[in-house]
Amino acid sequence: MIMSMLSNLVSIVKKRKTIGRGGSRGGTSGKGNKGQKARSGAHIGVLFEGGQMPLTRRLPKRGFTNAPFKITYEIVNLVQLNTIFDNGAIVTKEALIEKGVIKAGKKALVKVLGNGALDKNLIVHAHAFSKTAAQTISDKGGEVHVIKEK
Repeated sequence: MIMSMLSNLVSIVKKRKTIGRGGSRGGTSGKGNKGQKARSGAHIGVLFEGGQMPLTRRLPKRGFTNAPFKITYEIVNLVQLNTIFDNGAIVTKEALIEKGVIKAGKKALVKVLGNGALDKNLIVHAHAFSKTAAQTISDKGGEVHVIKEK
């Protein structure tokens, strides 16, 4: 390494942009003449319309949401019950969680729908049943128990 052949390192810290007096940006520093955007600390919101009544406040409020009180069901079909459970088994929410049909930790209720065929007689405990599901389970010799707690 020859000391006379060393090149200068590129500056890591960028040189600060000089504005105003003495800089190449002049008196207004590239901000134009006067006005709200020319002031220091100027920040105007995206929805700001220059002081007139914003569109979001000019339009009326509509509707409401009942989302916090919405009752959600974990859906289970007869096909799933037929493939997972043995003949004469008792089907509960805990058993469905154990078998991996529904996810644990959810406060959702269980609803059994009549999609698919059922060959076994099962004792099913759920929060809700469709008419076809309840009819199919009882026709195959099984029992339908509606859980009242919600």
